[in-house]
Amino acid sequence: MSPWLSRLQQNKAIAIIRAENANMAWEMALAAAAGGLKLLEIAWDEGYAESLIPKLQQELPDCRIGTGTILDLAMAKRAIAIGCKFLFTPHVDPKIIECCCGAEVPIVAGALTPTEILRAWQAGASAVKVFPIKAIGGVEYISCLQPVLGDIPLIPTGGVTLENAQDYLAAGAVAVGVSSHLFLPEAIAAGDWATVMARSRFLTQQIH
Repeated sequence: MSPWLSRLQQNKAIAIIRAENANMAWEMALAAAAGGLKLLEIAWDEGYAESLIPKLQQELPDCRIGTGTILDLAMAKRAIAIGCKFLFTPHVDPKIIECCCGAEVPIVAGALTPTEILRAWQAGASAVKVFPIKAIGGVEYISCLQPVLGDIPLIPTGGVTLENAQDYLAAGAVAVGVSSHLFLPEAIAAGDWATVMARSRFLTQQIH
């Protein structure tokens, strides 16, 4: 078993952070980590990720800080260069997967159909992000995939909540990605980091 897969099985959840500015993303990351979440994904396309991620990794040495919304090879190379511990893409790009495998950086490729999932895995993806899971059946869809694709580590995102995260894991997902249901928009707007920390702690307790 790869160290990445072991880490996924141990932690079971990735906090997906997308914010208006770097300061807000910083606070979101600190609150999630304080609540017990150890895998943090900073959206690359927000513009501040390149400078923020190395600082967060230094501030949170017990966490693994990665990035998502990697759309092309140039983005992937820049993310690897700044020390991202893992990369997520919303699609299957063999060139990105090959680049990450060569750099020994875990790459989670986004896919939806069984054909896409299998292609991502065969191309060398470290795991497959099933996205957007809510649009295609949620927990039931993972349950349907499990008997056929059970050897492929699946990470559903795009509709995972604090209440159904454990259901996805029970259905066969190796981990889940959680965003807006963890970082409530009203809490973020108010700078209510205590609520984010509490929800992170609740999620951690639920999945363990």
